[in-house]
Amino acid sequence: MTVDEELTLLESHLRRLKIEYEIYFNSPHKRPPSDLEWKVLALLRKFSDGGGRMSFPQRFRYNEIAQRYAVYSDLWRKKSRIREEGYRRPQDALLSVGGVRPEEHQPAHKIYGVHNQAEPFVVTDVKAEGDKVEKLFVALSDAKKKAGENVSGSLASFSSFVQKKTKEIKKQYGCEQVEYSVDIADGKVKLTARAKT
Repeated sequence: MTVDEELTLLESHLRRLKIEYEIYFNSPHKRPPSDLEWKVLALLRKFSDGGGRMSFPQRFRYNEIAQRYAVYSDLWRKKSRIREEGYRRPQDALLSVGGVRPEEHQPAHKIYGVHNQAEPFVVTDVKAEGDKVEKLFVALSDAKKKAGENVSGSLASFSSFVQKKTKEIKKQYGCEQVEYSVDIADGKVKLTARAKT
């Protein structure tokens, strides 16, 4: 089975797991779907351990699936606690019936190296590391598309921007390398650059 096929299987398992948990929380005598969750976790672990063989788009897709699982898992954990212990606070009743609210969407724990961002890119020399700059450009463009933002500019203009920014930060902080990451803050995609010591 190829990596893409396994990622498709993982997505399918996760969709099914979400449905099974909804059935479980709405049925007092139903058992939690532990077997299916184990399969999802096994695939997440497999990709987390063997991430080196994934291409950049595959890694991006994996991170997205794993982030989704982290959000669901956090919600299921809270709902399971409410189911076992009963409602303690008024908001517990809302959580159990209506699902997770926007401010609850950040999982309290990280699952298998999942972040709200692509892996950071460390740049030393922009001209010599064109592949890194291209990957950073793709990560930024993909994140903007997913957030519904306009993707503008070419790789060439982005590359010259990164070159200028890298030079500025190196001069300002006296560092050899600059770390770039694609972050999402307040629903907006932004490119963050910081000195790497």
